[in-house]
Amino acid sequence: MTSFDPTLLILLGLAGLGIISHNMTVTWAMLALLAVRLTPLNGYFPLVEKYGLSIGILILTIGVMAPIASGKISAHDFFQAFLNWKSLVAIAVGVAVSWLGGRGVSLMSNQPSVVSGLLIGTVAGVALFRGVPVGPLIAAGLLSLLIGKS
Repeated sequence: MTSFDPTLLILLGLAGLGIISHNMTVTWAMLALLAVRLTPLNGYFPLVEKYGLSIGILILTIGVMAPIASGKISAHDFFQAFLNWKSLVAIAVGVAVSWLGGRGVSLMSNQPSVVSGLLIGTVAGVALFRGVPVGPLIAAGLLSLLIGKS
C-alpha cells in the first residue's frame, strides 16, 4: 500500500484554483508539474529547479521583445520613448522592477523558507485578482526591502 503524498494534493489544489479563477497559465503549470511528478520524468526536477527560472525569464524576454523584432514597434517609435515623459517614467519603473526582481532571486536563493509564502501569495493573486504569475520575483524583491535581506 502506497503512502499519501501531500505534494500531489497541493498541486491539485493549486490547479483547481487556476480552474476556478479561469487562469489557464496556473492550471497548465500545475498539471505539467503533476505529470512530471507522477512519471519517470520526476528525475528531472533538479534540472527544472536549477534552470526553470532562467528559461522562464528567457521566454518572457523573447515575448516582450517580439514586437521590436517583428517590426511592430518601429525604430522611430523605440527612440521616441526617450522624448515622452510617460515613456521615461515607464523606463524608470522598468529599471526599478528589474532591480527588485534581482533582489528577489537573491532572497529566494539565500532564504528558501520564504518561497512557500511567496508562491502562495502569487497563486492567490493570480487566482483571486486575475493577476499574472510573474509576481514571485518582484514579491521577493519587495520582501527583501522590508526584511533588509538580499
